[in-house]
Amino acid sequence: MGILGQLFGSEKVMDAAIGGITKGFDALVYTDEEKAGDAAKERSDARSMIVDWIKNSQGQNIARRLIALIITIVWLLMYLVSTGLDVAVVWMDESLRSQVAQSAVSIGERADSMTGAMMVIISF
Repeated sequence: MGILGQLFGSEKVMDAAIGGITKGFDALVYTDEEKAGDAAKERSDARSMIVDWIKNSQGQNIARRLIALIITIVWLLMYLVSTGLDVAVVWMDESLRSQVAQSAVSIGERADSMTGAMMVIISF
């Protein structure tokens, strides 16, 4: 070790350099065990984040329910008004019939555009 010791300073420096090179080569190979361990850790972190979010937003449940109820009432009223206008148009004068029918169609289309959001709200 005389010549190498003089080149690199000491045996400890050489051991540290060899250890660093070994760790570098080890880091280049990503084994299946390491992949599985990392994936499990990521899933665990994601689950704990969701649990923390639910715990921290617990006070907002009443507000969420109120907003969902209001949106549901608006959606339901739009369908009821549209259906009511469709039924009432049968007994109206010819002068009003086309205007009321167009209103019923317009309101019904807007209610239909809310249906996707309503299904999400109802599912919760």
